[in-house]
Amino acid sequence: MQKRRILAAALVLSPLVLIICSFIEGGWRIAATIIAFLSMLPFYMLFERRKPKAREIVPVAVMSALAAISRMAFVFAPQFKPIIAIVIITAVVFGAESGFLCGTCSMLVSNFFFGHGPHTPWQMFCCGLIGYAAGVLSRKKIITGKLGLCIFGLISGFIFGAIVDIWTVIGTTPEITPQTVAAIYIAGLPFNAALAAATAFFLYVASVPMIQKLERIKQKFGLYDKV
Repeated sequence: MQKRRILAAALVLSPLVLIICSFIEGGWRIAATIIAFLSMLPFYMLFERRKPKAREIVPVAVMSALAAISRMAFVFAPQFKPIIAIVIITAVVFGAESGFLCGTCSMLVSNFFFGHGPHTPWQMFCCGLIGYAAGVLSRKKIITGKLGLCIFGLISGFIFGAIVDIWTVIGTTPEITPQTVAAIYIAGLPFNAALAAATAFFLYVASVPMIQKLERIKQKFGLYDKV
C-alpha cells in the first residue's frame, strides 16, 4: 500500500514539476532530474525490507536498455519507433512500477543520442505514464490478449503526442490562444499517428513471444510479482 501511495504521489508531482519548470530558464534539466528520481523511488520501494538480488533488477534494466536502443535503431524512421511497445510489454510482465521506470529511463538514455532539451522531461513523464497505465490495466485484466494490447498501444501513441505537445504550446508559443493551440495539435497529428501506428504494429508482431519468454524467466527465477 505504501509503495502504491508513493507511486501515485510521483505521478501527481511529475506534471506539476513539468509545468513549473517550463517557466524557468534551463528548468528542463531540473525537471528531468526530479522525474528520474521520482520514477526510481517507487521501484526501489519494491525491495523494502528485502535484500534485492541482481536477478530481480537485471530484467527491467535490460528492457530499459532495449527500449532505448530500439528508438535509436529506428532513427531513419521519424516517430515510427518500438520504444513505447517495449515499455508496455515490460509493464505487463513486471508491473506498473517497472513500466514507469522503464519508460522514464529509456527516454532519458535515448535522448543522449537524439539530443536533450526542454522536451526531455515531458517525454520521460509520458513514456513512464504509459508504462504505469499498462501495468495497472493489465493487472486488473482490462487489457488482455494481443488485440487489447494493440488497441492500448494505438491510444498510447496519441496520448504521448498530446501530452508532449503541451510543452510545445507552453515553450514555443508567444501568445497562447485557442487558434495557436489548435494549429500546434493539428500540425503534430501526423507524427502522433505514426507513433501510434508503430506502437500497435510492434505490439502485434512482438508482444506475444516477448511476454511468454519474460514470463518464463520471471517464474523460473522467482522474480517479484506485478504490483
